[in-house]
Amino acid sequence: MEDTAIIDLYWARSQQAIAASEEKYGPYCHTIARRILDREEDAEECVNDTWLRAWNAMPPQRPGILSAFFGKLTRNLSLDRWRRNKAAKRGGSQVEIALHELEDCLPDRRSPDENLEAGETAALISAFLRRQSETDRALFVRRYFHLEPLDSLARRFGMSMGQVKSKLHRMRGRLKLELEREGIAV
Repeated sequence: MEDTAIIDLYWARSQQAIAASEEKYGPYCHTIARRILDREEDAEECVNDTWLRAWNAMPPQRPGILSAFFGKLTRNLSLDRWRRNKAAKRGGSQVEIALHELEDCLPDRRSPDENLEAGETAALISAFLRRQSETDRALFVRRYFHLEPLDSLARRFGMSMGQVKSKLHRMRGRLKLELEREGIAV
């Protein structure tokens, strides 16, 4: 089913919208949730919550790219669940490792203008990524948005683990310099 037809089902408040979403985007959303969460039950619940959030968001929202809309919902729900789980116990999951890699090039979140700075930072990161090669951009997004493991990235892009680590390290360094140049405290 086409994305516009699925969106139309949400707007018509048809229960078929959820079934069509699960059929077309369920595996994609499950992959995102499983990369973030250790337990299959938690991942399944986050994906189910994705369809509920989509149901509540449409209307009034009409997503331009349905896969990105569902992916972002799933990712945010999964990260929220991961944070709750992490508060109960400490661990060294893939999420923690990826977020730790990024912490040196993200702004210090203690400023009073946090929301404004977050929007500016997001715009700068987007502009930075648009200037990267297609491969570098995909590598960065797959690692830090989709939280794909390094070994999986190496296989996907036909690189060694060292090459992937090196590319990501250099990109984080360039991003950090750019954010500092723009006055974003990192």
